Amino acid sequence: MAQIDVLNLTEQEEDTLKGKYLIFSMGSELYGMEIRYITEIIGIQPITEVPEMPEYVRGITNLRGKIIPVMDARLRFKKAVREYDGRTCIIVIDTNDISIGLIVDSVSEVLAIGDEDIASPTDIYKGGHKYIKGIGKAGDSVKLLLDCQKLLTDEEMETLSTMS
Repeated sequence: MAQIDVLNLTEQEEDTLKGKYLIFSMGSELYGMEIRYITEIIGIQPITEVPEMPEYVRGITNLRGKIIPVMDARLRFKKAVREYDGRTCIIVIDTNDISIGLIVDSVSEVLAIGDEDIASPTDIYKGGHKYIKGIGKAGDSVKLLLDCQKLLTDEEMETLSTMS
C-alpha cells in the first residue's frame, strides 16, 4: 500500500514539473531546459582542467564532496568565448545517471510552456542539432528548448561518467 502512495506522489510531482522550463541566456538568445532535470543553480566555482577533453568540457568541480564535470554551453553550441561575470552561473543537471554542470551567461526565470506552444525543430530547419528538443513560444519571444538527455553523445557521456 505504501508503494502505491509513493508511486502516486512521484507521478504528482512529475505532473507539477511537466511543461516547466528554466530559461537562461547565452548572448541575446534564450534557451530553456525542463526543470525536472535541474538539481540546482550555483555561481561559478573553481574548475580543475582535465587533459584531453573536448574544448567545451572545462573540467571538473567539487560540489559538496561530489565531483562533477563542467561543460561551457557557449563552447558546446559553437558560440564566441565570453569572460565569466557576476551573472554567469552553473546549472547542475542530472541526466542519464550522471550529474553535469552547464555554464551559462545568466538564468532569467521559470516558464510554463504548453505542448501547443512548442514547435518541432524539424518544422523550422531540416537536419539541425539533436539536442534541440523544440522551439518554445512565450509571448513575443521564442526559446530554444534543449533535450538534456542529448546534450552529450553516448561516448562523451561514458567519458564524463568516469570523472564523477
